[in-house]
Order: sequence, then structure tokens, then C-alpha cells
Amino acid sequence: MKLYDFPLSPYCQKVRLVLAEKELSYDKVFVDLTKSEQRSPEFLRLNPYGKVPVLIDDEEVIYDSTFINEYLDDEYPHPPLRPEPSGDRARVRMFEDFADTSFTAQCGLLYAEQRKPEDQIDHERVQHYQGDVIRVLEFLDRHLNGKEYLVDEFSLADLAFTPRLLILSQLGVELPSRLRHVSAWIKRLSQRPCVEQLLKELNMA
Repeated sequence: MKLYDFPLSPYCQKVRLVLAEKELSYDKVFVDLTKSEQRSPEFLRLNPYGKVPVLIDDEEVIYDSTFINEYLDDEYPHPPLRPEPSGDRARVRMFEDFADTSFTAQCGLLYAEQRKPEDQIDHERVQHYQGDVIRVLEFLDRHLNGKEYLVDEFSLADLAFTPRLLILSQLGVELPSRLRHVSAWIKRLSQRPCVEQLLKELNMA
């Protein structure tokens, strides 16, 4: 098994979390996004969208982190990361989509703005993005009331949020004390071996 990977990409991290949770061995192929290697003809033959991650498993070539993780859960079902009932599976998929489009992407905009030279940072925009992130966390806190994980059992839904949850403080997002359900959820996630492994990879352990 081979993963085309850029270590700092939250979408690559999302896949590496699943690979670690299932204790699957694989080879990493570094794709340097800073040098636009994802736009090379060789890479575009794997993923015409020119994005990481891409997984190769025997003859299968799969791109998009959500599709990769669902493939991994189908092909290597232990431990299972999606519930059996179709309604719960749909909720997992909806949370994954929500994470990708309304949380990870928003955190990415915030990260990009903060990495600009100091005199070019739009501080109003930073506050706006931080407010958007907090609103997502408020939504999740309401949903997590009385639950340990987003869809009852630990699943791909939780892992979709994990990469950016781990760097909230780096993004200048202070978790309000009122969001106690989210706070407890983040603590539970951080104690899982797959997340501990990612933290070590990121030198955050």
C-alpha cells in the first residue's frame, strides 16, 4: 500500500489517522505542494484534480480523503469506523462533509491569513475566520451533549475533524469554557493511539 502524502495537509493527516487506527502498514510518497509537484503529469495521472492524498492499494488508485477512508473501512474492516445502520452511515458521511467544507477549509483560510507578513495580515478577517470556527464548535457542542462521539461510537466522522482540532491554539482559537462537551471530546480524541501517533509526527506530543 502506498500513500501520496504531504505531511502538513489535514486531508492527508485524516487518512494517516485511519491507517494508524487500523494498524495498516504502507509506504509514504512525499508530494511537495510548495513545489507544485501535485501538478506534475505523473501525479495528474493518479489524480486529475491535482490534490493529495492519493492511495494505491494493489491495483486500486483512490483519491479524496473521504473516499480513501471509506475504501479502507470497507477493505480492512477491523476495527470498524462506520456504524452498520444506513442512517448512521449517512450521518457519518454528512459530518465528514461538514468537517471538510465548513471546518477544515475555514481553518485553512485562517492559517493562510496568519502566515502572511505582519504588515499584510487583515486582522478583521482573522477575527471573522476565528468566529466562524467557534460557531462550528458551538454546533458540535450542542450535538455532543450526552454523547462521547459524533455518531455515538468513534468513527470516521470524529477523525475528519481531528487534524484541525489539534492546532486550534496555533490558530489563535481559544476554546470557550462553555463548550465543555467539545472540550471533553477533544480530550478523548487526543488519548487515542492513532492521534498520539499523529501528534508525534507533528512534533506536538
